[in-house]
Formats: sequence, C-alpha cells, structure tokens
Amino acid sequence: MSQIIPQDDSPQVDLSEAGQRTLQIGDDNPIRISSGHRILHHDGKCSRPHGHNYEITVEVTGQLTEEGWVVDKGDVTDIIDAWDHRFLVEEGDPLVDAFEASGDGDALVVLDHPPTAEVMSVLLEQRMLDALPDTVSDVSVSVSETGELCAAY
Repeated sequence: MSQIIPQDDSPQVDLSEAGQRTLQIGDDNPIRISSGHRILHHDGKCSRPHGHNYEITVEVTGQLTEEGWVVDKGDVTDIIDAWDHRFLVEEGDPLVDAFEASGDGDALVVLDHPPTAEVMSVLLEQRMLDALPDTVSDVSVSVSETGELCAAY
C-alpha cells in the first residue's frame, strides 16, 4: 500500500535554480577495474608488461537535470568499464602488433601518451566531459594504481 505524504507549507523548489551540485562516485567504495599496461620508455620494472587492480573515484559537478541528478552514475561507470580487463599501451608500442597478430587486438586500449595513472585520470576526465550532458561543468577523476600511488587533479 502506498502512502501519500502531504506537502508542507514550504515554497515550491525550482531545481533549475539549485545551482551547481557535485556527485561523488566511489568515495567510500571505489570503482575497481583490472587492467594491464607497461611504460614503454621507462628504465625500471614498469617497462615490463604487468597489471593492476585500479581503484577509481569520480566527482562530477553540474546543474541538476530534469531527472533530478547531476549525471546518471551508469554513464560514468560505462566509460571506466571500457578499460576493464584491457591492456593499455602507448601508440607505437610493439605490443600493438603482437596483440593484433594473436587475434586479441580488441583487448587493447591504445593511448597517445604513456599509460600512467596520471595520464589515465586526465583521459578519463576528458572522455567523461565529452560524453556527459552539457549540464556537467567539471569532472575530477582519481586513479589509484596501488596503495602507495594515486593520481588525482
């Protein structure tokens, strides 16, 4: 049985005048993806192919939509999930040819820059700004590669 809650005497709220709001996604429970990568022109052990269980948090700021939210959380997670169980490489990495020759070319995400946590956060922010509604004014993405390394803006 449904219950109707009567309105009080408060004035009607116009959501279009609510100002900028920030949606925090993953603050206490980060979005987790597993991805491989390597830093091609690095002299250390990160030049070898390896993987991480990344933890990602996102803040999206903007005006409320007619649906009453800043953005649909599913739209944000869809962008991040495109990198889940993929191997991230920089353009020109010989692994691109190796993956394609093995029939696993669809497992690659080829970036214009080295696939560091810092670059990942910048690129995810840009992809979200490009894909999310015009009501979104800012996106901030934090990418934790390990418990010791986190890149954020």
